[in-house]
Amino acid sequence: MVQNRISRIGLAVAAAAVAAVASACNQGTNNAQAPASETPATSVTAPSSSATDSPTPSAMPGASGGDAAANPAPDANGFCKSADLRLSLGRGEGAAGTAYRPLVFTNVSDHQCVIQGFPGVSYVGGDDGHQVGAAAERQGTKGAPITLHKGESAFATVGFVTIENFDPAACQPQPVRGLRVYPPQETASMYLDLPTTGCASDKIPGHQLSVKTIEKGTGEN
Repeated sequence: MVQNRISRIGLAVAAAAVAAVASACNQGTNNAQAPASETPATSVTAPSSSATDSPTPSAMPGASGGDAAANPAPDANGFCKSADLRLSLGRGEGAAGTAYRPLVFTNVSDHQCVIQGFPGVSYVGGDDGHQVGAAAERQGTKGAPITLHKGESAFATVGFVTIENFDPAACQPQPVRGLRVYPPQETASMYLDLPTTGCASDKIPGHQLSVKTIEKGTGEN
């Protein structure tokens, strides 16, 4: 009987030892395999090279990659601009010490334009193109608008007074290289070569230049 009791005690001790070993193994395993959710994740995103590229000028809104057109753009109001026109001086006739010649404006652009009124006309001289004397006096009333298609012309009659008719002391004669001309409704001037002599003084009795309103045609009969 005593032997049987000893045997049962030995079995119980052995079982307890096995259980303790198993428990220790399980605890070590759990500590070695922590859940993935307990480790914070770190994300690194590489910068995109395209985000730092600067746009080219041609890609910007409203930018133009080409040169301006060779032909001038039409004026918003339809009026002829200096760049639309070619200037010339036709043959004239004289009367009472004044020569009258047509100042001709020809549309050389690729679009039609409108011309109306009085051009601004004055003598210029010297290398700097300074004005010589007063600008041309306007004579008559403003005419109707004239539409010039490509190649068509209009003219204004300009009167050139013979300056020998003026007292030299009052006239102050000076060499002239040509005419500075402003087309009607325009702020950009044109130049026409015309070597002559003008009065530098604006105190002369009368006007050395006069101009009439624009008319259709070239003024040549």
